Amino acid sequence: MPRYEYRCRTCGDTFELSRPMADSASPASCPAGHPDTVKLLSTVAMTGAASTSRSPAPSSGGGGGGCCGGGCCG
Repeated sequence: MPRYEYRCRTCGDTFELSRPMADSASPASCPAGHPDTVKLLSTVAMTGAASTSRSPAPSSGGGGGGCCGGGCCG
């Protein structure tokens, strides 16, 4: 189940909740009971997605790194 990070606008506390993706936009109360919270963007998810989608292409020929699933193994 995904984890989402929230920040309370009343007390400034940051906290995480595990909840289904369908409930990610649902309101979340902070652990102190304040209802005014905002969902934060996760830097871990953004970093992981960016590093995966921007991986450099393997160099042709030569000896290192292995294949990425396309005809580089000959």
